Amino acid sequence: MQCEKCQSEKATVFLTQIINGKMHKIDLCERCAKEMGVTNASTFSLADLLIKTEAERQNRGATSTLSCPACGFTQEDLSKTGRVGCGQCYVVFQEALGEALKDMQRSLQHCGKVPERHQEGQESLEQCRRIEDALEEAVRKENYEVAAALRDQLKTFKKG
Repeated sequence: MQCEKCQSEKATVFLTQIINGKMHKIDLCERCAKEMGVTNASTFSLADLLIKTEAERQNRGATSTLSCPACGFTQEDLSKTGRVGCGQCYVVFQEALGEALKDMQRSLQHCGKVPERHQEGQESLEQCRRIEDALEEAVRKENYEVAAALRDQLKTFKKG
């Protein structure tokens, strides 16, 4: 992830602040963080920093006049609200949404945790699928003794 100020260094300082119920994040490299006084709590104001970086972002994207043909939602509306106007907006604003997701989640793919009770169910389903696949393979190879044992194992597994 790149520094939001200089756009050249890797961000290593990640700041988050909630102002009026809205979460504001900024990612900086170590050099920019020091220049802006982030390391000195007495001189640092995240609100001022966010205003500056938001203005820089808008200046960089000022030439973009992208809008959704279905609902008329613009990229500016997306930036202001953080929401899309319709389903078609996801296609139209795909690039901007992808960048926003990377900023929020560090990735475009969800890699979160699975609730324990759900994970146990998933493991059971996966085991059942493996037995079914082995059963199909045994039948295909005409290995009926193994197929019968797998069939019995599958029945027992599904009951219990």
